[in-house]
Formats: sequence, C-alpha cells, structure tokens
Amino acid sequence: MRIETDDLTAIKGSFRLCAWELLIALTALFLALYVVHPDLHGLDIALFQTDSPKIFLTIVALPSMLLGIILTYAAHIQGLTLHVAKTVLSMFLSYILYLALKEWHRPKLLGDFELALGLVIFAVLHIFYEIVRRSRAQHREGGKVLLVGNGALARQMADLMDNSADRFKLVGQVEYPNPQTEKAGLDPREILALAKQLQANQILISLKERRGVFPLKAMLACKLSGIEVLDAPGLYERMTGKLLIENITPSWFIFCHGFKVTRFLRACKRLMDITLALTGMVLFAPFGLFVALAIKLDSPGPIFFRQIRVGQGDNQFKLVKFRSMRQDAEKKSGAVWAKKNDARVTRLGYFLRKFRIDEIPQLYNVLKGEMSLVGPRPERPEFVETLKTHIPYYSERHYVKPGVTGWAQVCYPYGASVNDAIEKLRYDMYYIKNHFCPAKLEEIVC
Repeated sequence: MRIETDDLTAIKGSFRLCAWELLIALTALFLALYVVHPDLHGLDIALFQTDSPKIFLTIVALPSMLLGIILTYAAHIQGLTLHVAKTVLSMFLSYILYLALKEWHRPKLLGDFELALGLVIFAVLHIFYEIVRRSRAQHREGGKVLLVGNGALARQMADLMDNSADRFKLVGQVEYPNPQTEKAGLDPREILALAKQLQANQILISLKERRGVFPLKAMLACKLSGIEVLDAPGLYERMTGKLLIENITPSWFIFCHGFKVTRFLRACKRLMDITLALTGMVLFAPFGLFVALAIKLDSPGPIFFRQIRVGQGDNQFKLVKFRSMRQDAEKKSGAVWAKKNDARVTRLGYFLRKFRIDEIPQLYNVLKGEMSLVGPRPERPEFVETLKTHIPYYSERHYVKPGVTGWAQVCYPYGASVNDAIEKLRYDMYYIKNHFCPAKLEEIVC
C-alpha cells in the first residue's frame, strides 16, 4: 500500500500535535519543581539523572496526546469549550493513571505535590496555548470584506458576517449586476479603488448565477493587487462548518479542495472502527443484559429492532437497534418520520432514545462493514427517494459509509422533515468533503 503525500501531511500534523504536548509537559515539570525547590542548585541535571521526566510525561502528557489524536481524526473539532473539556478529561485520566502507578517507586524529586502542581500547570499552559493559537487563526482568517452582488444570497452573506463576532467585517457592498445595467461589467479601476478606500483585504463574490455576468476583469485586478477574492459557498463553509448546497454548482465540487480519500486513510479509519466497536461491545455487554430484560418487561415484542436503511453506494442493509417503539408502530400509518414526542415510543423507549442507548447495537453493523462510527446517518429507502427529488446533491451523501453518529448529529438537533433533512445534509456534505482533508487537520493542530 502506497502512502500518498496527503497522508504524510496528516501524519505530520499528528506528530506536530504530540511535539507540542511534550514541550508543554516538560515546561510544566520544570516550573513545578522550581516552585517547590527554589533553592535546589543544578536541578536540571539532577532531574535527568532520575526517571522523573519519563514518569511525568507518561502520567500527564500521554492521556492528553491520545485524546487529542482521537478527537482530531474523529471529526472536525471547533470551539474553545470543547478543548477545555478535552483538557479536563485528560486530567481525570492522568489521575487514574497516577493511581494505577502509585505503587511504582518514584524518585525523590517527584512527589505527590510536585505531580499535582505539574498537572495543573500543564492544564493552564495547554489552554493558554490554545487561546493564543485560535486568536492567531482568527486574525489570519478574518478581515474587512467588500461584498459584490445583490439579491437574497448577498443579503444572507451580509447577515452572516454581521453575526460573525467581528471575524469578518462588512465594510461596503457593490450592487452587481445593477438592475438598470444588468449586463454591464464593473470598471476594474473603480472597484479596486473602492476596495483600497475602504481598506478591504477581501472581496466576496455573491452571485446566484455567474454565466455572462461574472466581473472577471475587476476581480483579476483586485487579485493581482493582493486582495483576496472569495466566493459565497467558500466563505459560508469556513464560517459555519457546513455547505451552502443550494448555491453550489457541480463544477464547484469538482475543483474545490477536499473529497479526497486514500486507501491508507480508509484503512486507518476502518481499523479504528473495528477497534472501538469491539471495545464498546465488550464494555457494554454486562449492561446490555439489563437493557434487554427491561425491554421484554416493558412491552411485548422482540428485543432488537431491524430496519432497512440505505448505505454506501445506495446499497441497502439491515440496521440493528434496541426496540424503543411498539411492535406495530407503523401498521396503520406506514413509513413516517419519527417525531420528538412520538406516541409510538414506549415508556422505556423514551429513556433509551434520550441517552442514545438504542443505537449501541449498531456497533454490530460497524463490525460487518456496513457502517462506520462517524458518518452521515442512514435513512430509510422510502424517505431517500423523496429526498432525492427535493434536495440537490442528496445522493452524494452515499459516497461514504453511514455512521452511528456524525457531524450533523453533533451540530443539529433531532429533525423530522424535509427542511431538517436539508440542514443536516449541509453538515453531512461538509463532513464528507473534509473528513480526510489534511488542510483541515493542519488548521486544528497548528
């Protein structure tokens, strides 16, 4: 199996992440020891004559490194809140690891207090580094934007920038095409002079239809003058973490960055699916017996519920779940959307669905290779045929394996309509475009 350049870029990003974790951990170790032993001369030499660095890095840095890599590859991670939660979880795992190694003989320099202080310093430095990194990323990403366009799409992009917490500042708008002179082009010198006058470093082209009206010369003049030219779908994706599918053309899919899956990365994802699915099934097995017994006592019918769903390549498979509805839930109505407070759900089913316990048997589908842990949620064939006729590019979500969970499930609440399906498709297509994208990985770990 040949490792391609993009794979090496992704691996390089993981090594960079680990290097930063180790550097922050070593800094925390030195600071903790100098705080506790300020009068100890030659501390750095004494430190490396013991096993202190190895013990500290094992207890403090290793859990944080593993969590960082898992979260990075599982999905596109955004938001400082999630990073803080990851840091807190890694501290908890470090404490568990510390208890497990407590009987291990530790060198004199590294006592309980030094370990605890070093862990706290590590967490503080870790969060401070993330704040600085995100601040620099937002500074690079944001800027003053001159909007060129009109109509509903232009208004939508203007509203989006107004609500972007100053990441992008709309400094002006050129109405184009002008209703009075629809076919007229923009004067390159005028639009360039306006951009310089407003100190805009980015120009956003927001046109629903480009054929015959795209201001080529004006945009070329701005581009060659060092002003970044953006299109509405690209900026929408960058700001929201989803795709603007209504205003995307087939050529955009062809020429955009993303949608690249190599055999190496596919094999890594499959290995992760098998490993985590087996681990989850083993850990849940004892609890699963109580769930099965509760389902039998709560309502008549089978323990497991099997339903035909559409998977990768439009191939159908039987999805397995714990039964959370009455056995004859669709006897009279036929296939219908599940609702938030669905009367067909049993008393126990409300609990199972609320905490997603009913989804756990889908780990069996993951082991069979019909699903992945992360991906678009599979829909029923009856709904898929309807959605294909109403939603553009809906079939494209079937180019990857469906998932037990996915980017749409994380970012969007429970949906039960065509409009909800459209919104979820925006997130699903963003995931499909970027789930193996080294550029996005670099954005996360740098």
